[in-house]
Amino acid sequence: MKSGKKKFTVGRAFLWAALILTAVIQIFPLIWLLDFSLASSTEMFTSGLLIIPEKIQWGNYQKAFVDGHFLRYLKNSVLINGLAVLFVILISIMAAYACRRMKWKLSGLVKTILLLGMMIPIHATLLPNYKIYSMLKLTDTIWALLIPYVAFSLPQAMFLMTSFLDSIPMELEEAAVMDGCGIYRIVFQIVTPLLKPSIATVSIMTFLNNWNEFMMASTYLSSPTWKTLPFSVLEFTGQYSSNYAVQFAVMALTAAPAVIVYILLNKHITKGVAMGAVKG
Repeated sequence: MKSGKKKFTVGRAFLWAALILTAVIQIFPLIWLLDFSLASSTEMFTSGLLIIPEKIQWGNYQKAFVDGHFLRYLKNSVLINGLAVLFVILISIMAAYACRRMKWKLSGLVKTILLLGMMIPIHATLLPNYKIYSMLKLTDTIWALLIPYVAFSLPQAMFLMTSFLDSIPMELEEAAVMDGCGIYRIVFQIVTPLLKPSIATVSIMTFLNNWNEFMMASTYLSSPTWKTLPFSVLEFTGQYSSNYAVQFAVMALTAAPAVIVYILLNKHITKGVAMGAVKG
């Protein structure tokens, strides 16, 4: 009994050591980025993985914030990603309800086709989409980003929504029908409040997946009207090609919103995915 307890303690020690090592490896790039962004460009060529700056260079962030047009690109990113989250939630709830609750011949096929979207990489449609957008004159508009962001986030959202929807008793909807509720009132006033965990998970994952997307944005957008936050990094590679510290500062500013959202709302992601997997 005593030896078993000792073996369990040793096992937990190895587990904690492995978890701590993994956490350090994962967090180190962020620490490295922050450290270099607060140093001067001359200090970056010293030996060692990290730098202890002689004087913290807060001016790097001032240059990155002003010259990188940070607020303009941040506004575009928040607007485009916010609308993408809204459309994904709205469409996935209605599609999940139509495929799982409503009786029609092609419901299973439609659900399968929507879920097959998870197998298609978003950048595999880069050139076909560009051709279509050019014909429809949608390039350099907000729709050029919204459409693929929503389309490629929808399969994952559909998967989670259907898993949660299957756990909701149909008796609630039958009682609502007996009380005279219409289909839209049932979906949005009765079913949707019960889907809050999956809605939170879908919102966070959609936001994080699309936040740093750059390939489509750089292909479909040419004017600065709808350019998103990653473009600030691209501008600095030419404008401050020799000032690496400022480039690190603008990369830190670009990554900060996504990191903050993930840190604050990570528990909702893991909780929602775990509950969806169990209920599905």
